Amino acid sequence: MTLENITLQTPYLCLDEEFYTLINPQPLDDPYLISFNTDTAKLIDLDSKTCDDPLLTELLNGNFLPKGARPFAMCYAGHQFGNYNPWLGDGRAMNLGKVNGWNLQLKGSGDTLYANGADGRSALPSSIREYLMSEAMFHLGIPTTRALGIIGSKTKISRGRMENAAMVMRLSSSWVRFGSFEYFYYRKEHVKLEALAQYVIKESYPHLRDDEDRFYKLFCEILENTANLISKWQGIGFNHGVMNTDNMSIEGLTIDYGPYAMLDDFNYNYVCNNGDRAGRYSYGEQPNISYWNLTKLSEAFSPLVDKKRMQKKLEDYGAFIFPNAYISVMRKKLGLLEEFDDALLVEELVVALHEAYVDHTLFFRTLSRYDGDRAPLYDISMNPVVIDEWLKLYDKRLEKERRIQAKRQEEMLKTNPKYILKNYMLQEAIEQAQKGDFTGVEKLMFIARHPYDELPEYEKYAQDTPELDKNIGLSCSS
Repeated sequence: MTLENITLQTPYLCLDEEFYTLINPQPLDDPYLISFNTDTAKLIDLDSKTCDDPLLTELLNGNFLPKGARPFAMCYAGHQFGNYNPWLGDGRAMNLGKVNGWNLQLKGSGDTLYANGADGRSALPSSIREYLMSEAMFHLGIPTTRALGIIGSKTKISRGRMENAAMVMRLSSSWVRFGSFEYFYYRKEHVKLEALAQYVIKESYPHLRDDEDRFYKLFCEILENTANLISKWQGIGFNHGVMNTDNMSIEGLTIDYGPYAMLDDFNYNYVCNNGDRAGRYSYGEQPNISYWNLTKLSEAFSPLVDKKRMQKKLEDYGAFIFPNAYISVMRKKLGLLEEFDDALLVEELVVALHEAYVDHTLFFRTLSRYDGDRAPLYDISMNPVVIDEWLKLYDKRLEKERRIQAKRQEEMLKTNPKYILKNYMLQEAIEQAQKGDFTGVEKLMFIARHPYDELPEYEKYAQDTPELDKNIGLSCSS
């Protein structure tokens, strides 16, 4: 299918006008294509030759609107760093419509009713980071939004210094957030709250459509999807950085890649967001914050669902739903097929990694080839003593496994990536792009698509992060 043949639907616009604002994208000056994602293009049946179509840059710049497109910005509220903000929404994003189950959205397309005085633009660095990381997360098996393409421009914007503006086209099966429900709950507009719930069921949970208990079951499934998401974040070493309720997906997707990071050396208390001085959204706090955010969602659901039922589900989340999801993720990373009580083994591993000053990704990749020889794991650790103590527990646990060593190693190598996109790699690609060289972006996109493969030409990216490049902090405009 060519761009001229795409036809979009806009089911969200069937909701009340308070849910959105119709607005047209504001194109950038002298746009140019930086990258087009052929993998994502397949999701909406775009022809492989689309990258050569001059309409592509026009689409990504908001100049060309496909058939059926009715651009709009969504309205929502949210708790930001624990404080309720009643007026948020898509301040720099515009939805074009939906095709093949994917909602197309331009980010950086200009100010909207919800921009709150900002310019509605996205800088080139943050756009590159979102474009690459959303695809990397997908190939790591983590629920996420996707990205179709990215353009740069000569439009200048101020982000502490002057930057060139860019625009990314994002794809998601849903853009509804926890904060979408909060908006109507705090305004006591319960009819519209129920209409939103009905819409979410139709779009994201259609199997609940005719269920008499559908709103409670909707809450339960959102909760379980959130547990699945956060456990995978913890397992891969991902720190979101801004887990406000307006950045929490109703489908359990990773959305809104602002300040984020993959762990370098394992640090349970790592904070990637320079603006998060209290460490509210540190790596280690993500499970607790997800619980807190779900409590706010339960409040927003209270006109639809009995509070006591939701509270019981929330208690289950903390007691076993999230812990079980996390242990399941970690069991797979450790190559454990048999299901025993592995909570202590995992807890001791987290303590050991925190004290060992060891690269998170490199540790698990090295462990994937563990055959009883501890030297390779000692060699990558600043404190091998704590690793040695944990390996004693691990060896005893492996004795309970019926699967042979070779099969365990094979499965672990498919679970523990060799390559992840660390901040220093992204920064290198950004600095090249700022000079007009986009080869770094394409190189990282290739690596993102092959996290578990052996790529000899990129071996340096599988090593420990250079000391001077560790723990790069970011701002919301980075």
